[in-house]
Amino acid sequence: MRSRLPATMRNAAQWTRRFARTAPGVIGATGAALALLALIAGLVSANAQGARISRHDTVLAHTEPLANAAQRLYVALSTADAAASTAYLSGGIESAEVRTRYENALTDAAAALAEATTGASDTETREILGRISAELPSYTGDVEAARANNRQGLPVGSAYLRQASALMQSSILKNAAELEKIRLNQLHDDQNAIKGLPLWTTGLLLVLLLACGAGSWILLRRTNRWVNAGVAAAAGLTVLALLWIAATTIAASAAIDTGATARFEKLAQARILAQQARTEETLQLITRGNLDDSEKRFAASSAQLRSDLSGLLSTDSPATKAFSGWQDGHQKEVAAYLSNNYRGAVDQSIKTDGAGSAAQFTALDTALKTELERTRQEVRDDVNTAGNALTLSPIGTLALLLAAAAAIVVGVWPRLKEFL
Repeated sequence: MRSRLPATMRNAAQWTRRFARTAPGVIGATGAALALLALIAGLVSANAQGARISRHDTVLAHTEPLANAAQRLYVALSTADAAASTAYLSGGIESAEVRTRYENALTDAAAALAEATTGASDTETREILGRISAELPSYTGDVEAARANNRQGLPVGSAYLRQASALMQSSILKNAAELEKIRLNQLHDDQNAIKGLPLWTTGLLLVLLLACGAGSWILLRRTNRWVNAGVAAAAGLTVLALLWIAATTIAASAAIDTGATARFEKLAQARILAQQARTEETLQLITRGNLDDSEKRFAASSAQLRSDLSGLLSTDSPATKAFSGWQDGHQKEVAAYLSNNYRGAVDQSIKTDGAGSAAQFTALDTALKTELERTRQEVRDDVNTAGNALTLSPIGTLALLLAAAAAIVVGVWPRLKEFL
């Protein structure tokens, strides 16, 4: 039994080799290879298109909300810092409105921090969030110390506030900016995956087309028939699958490349610049020193903000008008300070009605927030539109390539039967 089995296997192998060199063997092998390649191409194509749809779902449910949370965190922290400075300038017990603005900013920051922590699996993100969480209590402690001393009229309060603002500007906000950068990069990566051409699928379909051409030539040599209808139909179906993938890729790319994401980033940066300039504006009055360096920083932030607004919004938009009013108010504030009218400068800075700097800045921030929310919805709508363009592509391309495999079998089988 042991000696007969290897002999049987050798005989079977020899018979297979001889059969493979015959016309029916070549025809059968060609048909089987083409059908198998079509099946593999169909599965790969469906999987790749399905992965793009999964990225679309990930963007809407995870990546975009996290990017927005990171942006909200930065803005809320900046708002809290600006509000704390404004509250200190009020002297004694600050107004309920100013106090509420500070507390709401901290609440927003805590909510955004909790949301940004969701899904933080990489070490870098966890470290950034850990540093922000550790330093934020120190910041609020210094602000409360400044507030307590300010109520008692003790000048040491300004030192506590400067220390708090320095911690916010030099560390907490830098970490928040790094987190925002990471989240936005993740959003870009997912958007690129949705709109990008699936190279492996495209390459495999092109290989299938070439294989159909090579198979047709082999069948021509063995059957003397110029065209095998099944193989030709398979090639046509493969071309249709390629066109479908190309069309969905173009539609998805057109939906995402509307500039909404870039506009969202620029609006977020504009709002952050405004908060930084407002903090600088109030701190220069708290410090009560030479304004030269502070004015240079304020002017740099304002110039960048003016440039951003001119590229994003019309000249008669609420944000642009509020920005102009705020800049005018700041000039009045500086003029009052330089003329030794410190109380007038403070009043101009914290006044929450009319042409007061606080009123104009609040109008600017509200307008930018409204634009941000509208643009964010555009980003989500664009991603949703791209996902809609891809909806049927996994099933469609799989069906086309399964039909191609069936067409190959149907086309080759009659030719094979001629020899059997």
